[in-house]
Formats: sequence, structure tokens, C-alpha cells
Amino acid sequence: MTSLAPVLDKDGVRLTVEDAVATVTLALPAKRNAQSPALWRALTEAGRSLPGSVRVVVVRGEGQSFSAGLDRQAFTPEGFDGEPSFTDLARGSDADLDAAIAGYQDGFVWLRRSDIVSIAAVQGHAIGAGFQLALACDLRVVASDAQFAMRETSLGLVPDLTGTHPLVGLVGYARALEICATGRFVHAEEAERTGLANLVVPPGELDAAAKDLAAALLAAPRDALIETKALLQGASDRSFEAQRTAERAAQARRLRDLAGLGD
Repeated sequence: MTSLAPVLDKDGVRLTVEDAVATVTLALPAKRNAQSPALWRALTEAGRSLPGSVRVVVVRGEGQSFSAGLDRQAFTPEGFDGEPSFTDLARGSDADLDAAIAGYQDGFVWLRRSDIVSIAAVQGHAIGAGFQLALACDLRVVASDAQFAMRETSLGLVPDLTGTHPLVGLVGYARALEICATGRFVHAEEAERTGLANLVVPPGELDAAAKDLAAALLAAPRDALIETKALLQGASDRSFEAQRTAERAAQARRLRDLAGLGD
């Protein structure tokens, strides 16, 4: 970890920046980095606090687990201090309920920005909201002890922190449905085999592996990587012909820029 002073350190989220790499650390190891609305707001703030020089963001969890999911206090009648309980949210208007959930999602969506590449470094449990935080990242480096599970359905809920779209994209509809409907654990070997994990390493090598991947990403010119990420992100929503067109337009921008003729 970098020894630099944190840019942000609040509500279980610590953001540090070293040159072009930012590290977002879930820093509640005693709670296995359980998540709450306050933590989601802090994640949103971390995204807004990124300096423009940052190209790669590593998301990690302190302690034995990446994140054990939603803090169980959320399921008590009183919920979290100073926060509306689930019952309070349910009693609100459709617009208020939608806005509340959209606010929670804001902590996750910024990790997909085209100007950065995000890496989740996952060890131990990544359950529910923890699984979805890993899915929010572009890439996943996973320790051999990692265990993913989507437990929302078994609680009468659905995964709503932006995890369903990337999960289907990575493992396909049938496997995604089975994972969510059963709530079973997906271990590291299966995660790598099905495309959920880019790389599996021994637990003691996780931080070094994430650092090595960040360095490899930084070796590519920034603008070329931004254009490539945008092309790949949009590929599943475009027809083959539309993707060809997008490739040509992106390459034209790159060639003009390399020739010193860009905007």
C-alpha cells in the first residue's frame, strides 16, 4: 500500500493516490468490510475525488474478506442511525424509493468510467454488495481463497447495485440466473474458468498481482486505452456493422491525434 496521506478516509472507505494509480480500500476489517449507505456515499465521494492524473483504480478490502455484503444492521427494524430503514423506504413514494436506490448505485457506477480502468483485488468473501462491487470493476484479480455469492434473492430482494448486467455479460444468462437464484458460492477456480476472474493467485500475492496488472495497463498510451475501453464497452449493444463504424471513427481520431492533427 502507498504511504501517502489519504485523499479520503471516512465511513469505511479510504482513497490513496500514487502517481496514476488510485487505491480504494474498504477499511472495516472487524466487520469483514460490510457495507452501508454511508459507505456507498463515501464510495461516490471517492470517485468524485479522483485527480485527473489517475488512470487505474484498484479496489481492495482490508483483512480476511473483500466484503461480506450488506451490514446486517440494515435488516433490523431501526436500520442504521440517521438513515431511513428499509421499511421507511418502502413506505415512501415511487420517486423517492427510486432516487434512494439510484443514490446507492452511484457508489458503483463511476468504476466503469471510460477514462479509468478499475481492478478489484478480491480475497475471502465477496458476498452480495461485495460481489457487486467486484463486478462494478473492469477487471478482477482474485485470491485462491475467494468466494463469491449473490445472496439477495434468498433474502427476498434482488441484486440492485449494478451487478446484474456485468454478471450476465461475464458468465452468460443461465449461469448468472443459477448463481443468483441459489445464492451458492462461486470459488476462485470456477470464477477463473467462467471468466468472472481474470487471474487467480495465492492470497499472499494478491496485492502484488494487482499492482503488476496496474503497471501493465499504464504501459499503454492513455488515449488509446480510453478509446479501446469505450469500443469494448459498447460492443454488446451494437450490431456488427455499427461496431465496424465505431472502430473506424475511433481509429480516425487516434491517427489524427498521433499525426498532431487532433482537436
